[in-house]
Amino acid sequence: MSLPAFLLRHHVTITPYRGDSAYGPAYGDAVVGVRALVAESVRQVRDKDGREVTSTAQIIAAPELDCPPGSRVVLPSGRTTTTISTARHTAPGLPVPACTEVMCE
Repeated sequence: MSLPAFLLRHHVTITPYRGDSAYGPAYGDAVVGVRALVAESVRQVRDKDGREVTSTAQIIAAPELDCPPGSRVVLPSGRTTTTISTARHTAPGLPVPACTEVMCE
């Protein structure tokens, strides 16, 4: 079961990080109008290397969201931020929705 669309009240733009190239970071095509639930609040989280960092925005979206760490995200407020971590939440066989949680700088 996927997260119900009526709960995803915001729209964000995501430009997925694809890795480093000889010219710096490489990104995929921007995806405009991704439905999400956004909370712009300050939280302590761990990045992909295990260091404690500060997240200033948290995004909940559909389980198939492609937003690896390092991706660019434009929030509903217009602020551009970078993804710190992405977590997929699933519970096969249980009546709870699957979703993707994204922590942003």
